[in-house]
Amino acid sequence: MSNDQKKPMTQKLYESAPSSRQAAKFLTATTLSATLLFLSGLTLTGTVVALVMATPVMVLFSPILVPSGIVIFLLIAGFLFSGGCGVAAVTALSWIYKYVQGKHHPLGADKLDYVRNMIASMARGVSVTGNAKETGQFVQQKAREIAQGQGS
Repeated sequence: MSNDQKKPMTQKLYESAPSSRQAAKFLTATTLSATLLFLSGLTLTGTVVALVMATPVMVLFSPILVPSGIVIFLLIAGFLFSGGCGVAAVTALSWIYKYVQGKHHPLGADKLDYVRNMIASMARGVSVTGNAKETGQFVQQKAREIAQGQGS
């Protein structure tokens, strides 16, 4: 016979019973779940009753409410779109002003300068390939310096 079969039945039940902490957790979770389920049912019932009571009123006033709701939606959408366009315009004007004044070089200003200088040099008839060759040599030189710095 195994050791488990020799134990009395009451001792087996005592050993397999949950601890008081586990029982308290279970009771708390059960109570909370039942309360929330009751509140959920109460809310659903209240919503259905309110809908049943409000339906005749909504049917009577729907020729007024639906068009006014559409108008209010369009007004709000128009104001939001207008405000968004205004903010975008002010931001663009601020960027242009700062760039022209030279106070702040915003993100992307170096690319704009590069393109402007390239277009100006093409307009003057200066070959862009010379600048590209110099830039390529500069990049190669920097790559060699970095490689030598990592090798040391």
